[in-house]
Amino acid sequence: MSDIILDSKADQLADVRAQRFSTGRATVEALEEILYEPIKVLDHGFVRIVDYMGDDGAVVQAARVSYGKGTKKVNQDQGLINYLMRHRHTTPFEMCDIKLHIKLPIFVARQWIRHRTASVNEYSARYSILDKEFYIPEPQHLAAQSEVNNQGRGNVLVGAEAEHVLTLLKQDSVQAYSHYQDMLNLDENGQILDENRSGLARELARMELPVNYYTQWYWKINLHNLMHFLSLRADSHAQYEIRVYAEAMLDIMRRWVPLTYHAFTEYRQQGAHLSKTGLQAVRRMIKGEIVTQENSGLTSREWGELIKILETE
Repeated sequence: MSDIILDSKADQLADVRAQRFSTGRATVEALEEILYEPIKVLDHGFVRIVDYMGDDGAVVQAARVSYGKGTKKVNQDQGLINYLMRHRHTTPFEMCDIKLHIKLPIFVARQWIRHRTASVNEYSARYSILDKEFYIPEPQHLAAQSEVNNQGRGNVLVGAEAEHVLTLLKQDSVQAYSHYQDMLNLDENGQILDENRSGLARELARMELPVNYYTQWYWKINLHNLMHFLSLRADSHAQYEIRVYAEAMLDIMRRWVPLTYHAFTEYRQQGAHLSKTGLQAVRRMIKGEIVTQENSGLTSREWGELIKILETE
């Protein structure tokens, strides 16, 4: 889908947004303010809210199995939502849904799709031609392989090595798209190159493009599953390129369901979970006992994680 088409559709959506209709359903003013507006992520990506259903009141209503919005006292609603979050009563959070339009690099999409709890409809390169848009990391995110984490980054590349990698990424991305167009028998303007050639089928030509090229999809998910996604992907250990999308969605959640957002950050995102053995070790520490990794019953990795949780900032 070209930028021109996207802009045209955005204008149409803006026109719809400008119209006001009376409705009996719950709406959230803070979310209405950014409805349909693209939130920029990475160099060419974005997150755009297309639609949503429910609010904090829907969570409270489902928990109480009652009619209307329940109590009008925010502190009581917050207390109930906190209780649900603490005790992992997740069903009431499934009463809220949100649909997002997301533009993201293909390699991020392949990592993202591992979360199998949303309805997804992706832009098809079998039927349409992908735009010439690819992701190139900012220099501060161009790092070597971590020596202690098989799926993480180590020190940032600098100097000639960094320049060399960036040059390769850009050259290969541009060349791949040039070959893609050649296979399709199209020039840079999308016009037929040679009337005597048929051109390769789009579903085969797409193989030429690397995974840093951008794709798009509609992604619809309920609030419970969204929080699970955010608890993993908005975490500091998540890959940067997917984490920035999660952070944008975290801000959307803050606008949409502020009471649930507060409970989520309090009990899940910034809280901690201890194993049975880890809890026993903490109890022994509180009693004044000297506990070490050797006598704690924890592995060295578990012990390191426990100490990190207990360390003061």
